[in-house]
Amino acid sequence: MFSIMVVEDDNNTRMLTCDVLRENGYIPIEAKDGMQALDILDEKHVDLIIMDVMMPKMDGFELCETLRKADINTPVLMVTARETAMDKKRGFRAGTDDYMVKPVDEEEMILRIQALLRRSKIVSEHRITVGGTVLDYDSMTITCGGEVSELPPKEFLLIYKLLSYPGKIFTRRQLMDEIWDMSSDTDERTIDVHVNRLRERLRDIKDFEIVTVRGLGYKAVKL
Repeated sequence: MFSIMVVEDDNNTRMLTCDVLRENGYIPIEAKDGMQALDILDEKHVDLIIMDVMMPKMDGFELCETLRKADINTPVLMVTARETAMDKKRGFRAGTDDYMVKPVDEEEMILRIQALLRRSKIVSEHRITVGGTVLDYDSMTITCGGEVSELPPKEFLLIYKLLSYPGKIFTRRQLMDEIWDMSSDTDERTIDVHVNRLRERLRDIKDFEIVTVRGLGYKAVKL
C-alpha cells in the first residue's frame, strides 16, 4: 500500500482528504504545515505528497523547493485556491509534479495520484516499456525488434513525456513549458514540427502512436 502525506493547515480539509485516500486504499499521513511535514519525512517513508500552498510557517512553494534542494524526489501534487498562470508557473518551478485548484474533485484527485505514482516508478527506472518497444532515458534511445535508434534530445523528451502518461492529452503549451523553457519565446507550433518528425522516425513501430486531439494538443496511445 502507498503512503501519502497530506500537508494542509485546515483541519476539515485535511481530514476529508485523508478519508478519501483511505477509501481508495492509500495510507494517509497528516501534517498541518511544512515544518511538521519535514519532521515526519525524517522518520517515515512517503510515496507521494499532497500539499496546500497557503500555510503558516512554511508555505507549499517553500516546502517543495526545500524538498527538491535536498534531492527528495517524492512526487508532489500541489493543491491551492490560487488559479493564476503565475502561481502555476511558480509551483512548477518550485518542483511540483502536478497542480489542482480548489475545490478539488475527489475522483480527479485519485486519478492524478495514480498517474503520479506510475510516473514515479518510470522515473526511478529511467525506462518505459510499451509492448516490444523500450525507451531508455539515460541514453535517449528507443529499442524495437533489436534495433536501437538514438533520437534528438527534444524529440526523445517529447515522446517520453507522452508515453509516461498514455492516453493523457497534453496541450502544446504544457509540452513547451516542460520540455523547452517556461520563458521560451519559441512558438508553440514547434511542437507540431517535432511530432511530425517523430511520426516519420517511428513509423515502423506499431506498439504506440501519437494522436492529434483537435483543438487541444497531443496524446500517446498504446496499440
